[in-house]
Formats: sequence, structure tokens, C-alpha cells
Amino acid sequence: MRILYLLLVALFLVIQGVAGQPFVPRPVDTCNVQNGFCFPGICRRPYYWIGTCANGYSCCRRYVEA
Repeated sequence: MRILYLLLVALFLVIQGVAGQPFVPRPVDTCNVQNGFCFPGICRRPYYWIGTCANGYSCCRRYVEA
């Protein structure tokens, strides 16, 4: 019965520690959302430019023919 109290105290401490941490969402990587890749400089064939990455690189996507 004594171990039950110890487990309850440990569970309480874990829950209390998790509750104190702030939730910080990760920034959304818009290049990956658009199925692109970050390249330094300009986009070369078979890729075309679709935007700019967070680090200043070019966000490029592969050209796909239908």
C-alpha cells in the first residue's frame, strides 16, 4: 500500500512539471509545405522557383509534366 502513495506522488510531480512548460509552436516551413527544397542561389533545371526559404535560399520545386 505504501508503494501506491509513492507512485501517486511521482505521478503528481511529473504532471506538475509538464504543466509548467509553455507551449511554443514550431515555425511552419512553407517551402516543405509546398513540396519544395531550399537551394542556395537560383533554381536550376528541372526545378522552378516557388518562393524564399527562411535562411534566404531559393525555394524550388521539381517541374513535373502531366
